[in-house]
This record gives sequence, C-alpha cells and structure tokens, in this order.
Amino acid sequence: MRDDGPAHFVSALPLTGPTPQQESHTMSWETVIGLEIHTQLATRSKIFSGAPTRFGAAPNTQACAVDLGLPGVLPVLNREAVRLALRFGRAVAAEIARRSVFARKNYFYPDLPKGYQISQYELPIVGRGQVEILLEDGTTKPIGVTRAHLEEDAGKSLHEDFHGLTGIDLNRAGTPLLEIVSEPDLRSPHEAVAYARKIHQIVRWIGISDGNMQEGSFRMDANVSVRPRGETRLGTRTEIKNINSFRFLERALVFEIERQIEVIESGGRIVQETRLYDAERDETRSMRTKEEANDYRYFPDPDLLPLVIDEDFLATATADLPELPDVRRERFQQDYGLSQYDAGLLTANRELADHFEAVAARCGDAKLAANWINGELAAALNKAGLAIEDSPVGTERLAGLLVRISDGTISGKIAKQVFEAIWAGEGDADTVIESKGLRQISDAGTIEPLIDAIVAANPAQVEQYRAGKEKVFGFFVGQVMKQTQGKANPQQVNEILRRKLAP
Repeated sequence: MRDDGPAHFVSALPLTGPTPQQESHTMSWETVIGLEIHTQLATRSKIFSGAPTRFGAAPNTQACAVDLGLPGVLPVLNREAVRLALRFGRAVAAEIARRSVFARKNYFYPDLPKGYQISQYELPIVGRGQVEILLEDGTTKPIGVTRAHLEEDAGKSLHEDFHGLTGIDLNRAGTPLLEIVSEPDLRSPHEAVAYARKIHQIVRWIGISDGNMQEGSFRMDANVSVRPRGETRLGTRTEIKNINSFRFLERALVFEIERQIEVIESGGRIVQETRLYDAERDETRSMRTKEEANDYRYFPDPDLLPLVIDEDFLATATADLPELPDVRRERFQQDYGLSQYDAGLLTANRELADHFEAVAARCGDAKLAANWINGELAAALNKAGLAIEDSPVGTERLAGLLVRISDGTISGKIAKQVFEAIWAGEGDADTVIESKGLRQISDAGTIEPLIDAIVAANPAQVEQYRAGKEKVFGFFVGQVMKQTQGKANPQQVNEILRRKLAP
C-alpha cells in the first residue's frame, strides 16, 4: 500500500416537505427508501495511482497511465484511503472486515477507460453499522448502514461545450470513494434527507472528506419504491442517480413517490430502472433499465491481493477519532443546559462546536454564547457566505463582547452595534465601546431625573397606564431610550419607571 494524507471543508440546505395534497394522496401508501452515498475521501492522490486529486485542474491533466488503463500498468492501493474508511466504520459502530476483497465491476461507458471499475462486492471493508436521525417531532430513529466499501470513481462526460458532441475528462478517474449503503429503513423524503445530512455531518466531522457537493465530493443515489400500507413485501424500485444537494434529493423523492403512486393507481406497473432528476423541470426521467449485480459480472481483481487489516493498523487509524457529534450534542445539553435545538445547531459541524466551547469558556456564560453564535454570528456568516473558521469575529473577540453584556457595560441592543463594528475590523469590544461612546448608563442618579421629566411631560399617558393600559409602559421606555440614544440600562429604566408610574 502507498501512504498519503488529507484535504479541507463546506455545508447544507433547508427542507420544505411534501404539500398537504401530497400527504393525503400518499396516506394509503408506504414509501421505502434506501440511499447509496458516494463520498470522496480526503487523500492527496488517487486510490490506485499517484495522480493528484485536486479539484479544478484543466481536463485530463490529472490522469496517469494507471487511471487510463494502459497496458502493463498495475494498481497499488493507497493506505490513506484504507485508514479513512476504517475511521468511518468506527464512527457508525460498524463491523470491520479484517479481510476484504477488491472486485472488478464490468460495464462499458466512455468515461471508464479500463472497461471496468475497481470496487468491493461480496467482502467490503465496512459491514453493518447504524446511525440515528432526528425526526421532526424531536424523537430519534435508528437507520441501518448495510455496508461501506472502497472503490474508484469514473471520469466525467462533458456535454455543454461541444455542440452535439461529448467530451471526456478523466481527472476524476481513480479518485477514492467510500460508497455508504443504507438499509431500506427510510420512510419519507424528510427521513432520507435527515439521514443524508447525518452521513454528511459524520464524514466531515471525522475528517475523512470535505463533503463539498458542488465539487462532487458527496453524491447520493436514492432507491425508492412504494407499497400499500400494511404490505410487507417490497415494491419494484427505481434508482435516482447522482443527486448533489439535499434540496434536490427531497424534491426528486417527492416527485418520484407521486409518480409511482399515480402509475399504480391508474393500472400501470413500475419498471425497475435508473432515473435522473432534472432540477429545472423538477421531475425524474428514465435513463436506462436497472442493472442487476450479475449484469456487472463481478469477479475478484487479479491485480490486487485481498486487503488484510491487522489490529495495530486498525488501532492506529482510529485512535484519534474525535468525540462524535451525537455524543457532543448530548454533552452540550447536559453540561451547558442548552435545548436540544440549540445543541443540534452548534454541533452541525465540528468547527462550530469548537468555536462555541472556546467562547463559552472565555465568557463564562454558555447560554449567552449559544444565543449569539446561533443568532447574530450565524446571520452574519450566512449573509457573507463564510464558514465559521473564516469568521472576522474570532472566539476571543466574541467572548470579550459577551463579557461586556454580562457585566452591564453595554446592553444587548448596543451589543449588536458593537458586533457590527468588530465584524468590520474596528477593534475588540472595549476599543469599539470607548471610541464610539457606547458605554451603558447605569447611574440611577442620571436616569431618574430623565424619567421624572418624561413622566411630568406626558400626564395623559400616565393616566392611561394607571387606568390599566399596560402597553403605555413601552411608550415611556421608548422615550427614555430615545433621550439616552439607547444607552440607558434597560433593567434600571424598567425598575425606576414602575416605581414612578405606580398610583
């Protein structure tokens, strides 16, 4: 085996869910979904050759003689790809095969120069495992992982720029993939997306893939069938290939489920086939009849010995696995008293979770840290299109801002102004507060005369408040804040006003 090493990082999209009409239409039908997820492993070179895996190179500049399948060349397995596969196996509590075998999957396609793909068939490196997904009602559901096997990617067919012709780019040929196959345990598009997101979270969290969908590092195939509710036999399935976003996965499944139900209810039958999702038309369409395993004529690759994993290699490969996202989410709830929702947001990726813990430790108020990271900071990052690791407001500066909220130097409202200035590069919280004169007025001797004057100038509103119109209280608070440019301590303002307005 050859030695090799790692790469970098990106994230997700919201769900919409089926319409009420679709829900009522599918009441008498049960959906059965299984996903096959192809995740590109974060190695510097390919799985059986030394050619680089960098994204964005000019077509056919990263394909060597091994990738092209030229006569006389032999594949050499990349040790790093094996190490990353083992890390995934441990992360999903799966069986690890001490002996696995590479096979040739034979089919003809222009972007497959050898005429076969090296994959694993009967003896994959990772066997049965399990992950838990969070459902909409807050409960969890276990989803079985059938297997995860190593394989090489094919090249790419390019249609856009050739006016009636097809170009072939073999840069991706031989790129290391881990194909993660689920059990048919998913019963709705929402569950399928939740499962895909969970796998995406895990592969990024443990550092085996950057999960970048735009670059093809994380792609999904969905096997979907429907059956009358209560039926135990599986219906005929179709496979939707090469979906590269969670939103498209949901839309493709919603469309395909509806299509299958309509075909059956109108007296037709489902054909087992491979389909493609057309995002522009929001529909799936037939690509080819679905192949069975025997169509591929699998047999052990004669150029590759069986892969044997000893205890030392397994222990070394998985020794530094981080605390996994589910465990960390539960710890955030228990140790910091966070809600399941907040803890879930903060463990969406490892960098965000690390950021939160660093801020919470520095400012001493975990709930305040969670609120600001999930609120103000998340909104600013989304608007700027930045990942947490690229935030202009680092852990130290955010913690410094939160300390000034906690000690009463500034109010939460003023803190937003300070945050914007820090984001713009105007210095830390203390520098911004002093330079802009934003320190909160907490001196009762300053606030009380202001309130006396406002109360005296608005007798009609005083009478309304004393007559039971509680909403008028907001008018007085607003007047104080207006005169102090928002700097008066809100708690003190409320206390003094209640006292002064009491009958």
